[in-house]
Amino acid sequence: MSLVNLKVNGRAVTVDVDPTTPLLYILRNDLDLHGPRFGCGLGQCGSCTVIVEGEAIRSCITPVETVQGFEITTLEGLVKDGKLDPVQQAWIDKQSMQCGFCQNGQIMQTKALLTANPHPTDEEIRQAMQGNLCRCHTYYRIQGTIRHAVWLAEKARTNSGMEVVA
Repeated sequence: MSLVNLKVNGRAVTVDVDPTTPLLYILRNDLDLHGPRFGCGLGQCGSCTVIVEGEAIRSCITPVETVQGFEITTLEGLVKDGKLDPVQQAWIDKQSMQCGFCQNGQIMQTKALLTANPHPTDEEIRQAMQGNLCRCHTYYRIQGTIRHAVWLAEKARTNSGMEVVA
């Protein structure tokens, strides 16, 4: 066991763990963050997706020692000043999920996509989202929801007169 310093959702935390422990276990078990989910444990389904320094990663296969000192954002960290991120709001507005199990990964992958590319084409959306598996096969509904998130982010930018990254 050793002390590992993390920055999760803007908050500095120190955990005493085996440094090879998957980040997912630390987030869920030690920090009580339940946005990221355990799906396959192999980094193939996307349910455990978090954002590290702007990049969507699979936390189930990421040793916690490799993200020490980096900004880690979970689903819970997308809320700012009590206001949902446009991606989260789009998911509520469009109700694209059925069982909801994959939605953490879908939302976090979308957030990373729209941060890097605020106006993706349908093909770019499909490409970015291909590593996120949905047991209910709501892929077209999710694609529509992502289009709605783009619209919400653009509306927020226009209304505030400031740049808003979705």
